Amino acid sequence: MAEDTETRPASAGAEEREEGEIADDGDGSAAAAAGRVSAHPLENAWTFWFDNSQGKSRAVAWGSTIHPIHTFSTVEDFWSLYNNIHHPSKLNVGADFHCFKDKIEPKWEDPICANGGKWTISCGKGKSDTFWLHTLLALIGEQFDFGDEICGAVVSVRKNHERVAIWTKNAANETAQISIGKQWKEFLDYKDSIGFVVHEDAKRSDKGGKNRYTV
Repeated sequence: MAEDTETRPASAGAEEREEGEIADDGDGSAAAAAGRVSAHPLENAWTFWFDNSQGKSRAVAWGSTIHPIHTFSTVEDFWSLYNNIHHPSKLNVGADFHCFKDKIEPKWEDPICANGGKWTISCGKGKSDTFWLHTLLALIGEQFDFGDEICGAVVSVRKNHERVAIWTKNAANETAQISIGKQWKEFLDYKDSIGFVVHEDAKRSDKGGKNRYTV
């Protein structure tokens, strides 16, 4: 399960010494130095994006209202952001909240996303908070065997349900896609089947496209 991953920063009062930490010589300089290097860097930088379609004109192009919120690259920055933003259950109907690797926009048109697709999990209203958090921890903690194939994740709040999806780069890489889908279900302890839809198929269909893969 993703929640077992050591991604949450240690409490402020923790005194356990990290490997390589310099012992304090009594003048406080070592403690100050430790404070400057105590952040835990992530393997990748990630950006939160927000889009709220509520009240949006139909004439507005899809993706034009998606805005970056903040980019983070350490464990501490992630928790500082996560603990001070609305969780999915508190978002308005029509909202989409994304977390994508830095420099990748959560749009089909982005060159890195263009040939990919997404795995999607659906749940009832107000039920996506845990799925969303555990998905984020698995992503930033690099828990997937084919993590390089992952672009990011999005949680979508709709009138009668909520969805969490993982976007990937190369839909044709069946081995990677199946592995990501299976591992994601394991991290979330999700028992139902989930499907993978190719972005190109979704764009050509008014029903969102058919599943290319199912696990």
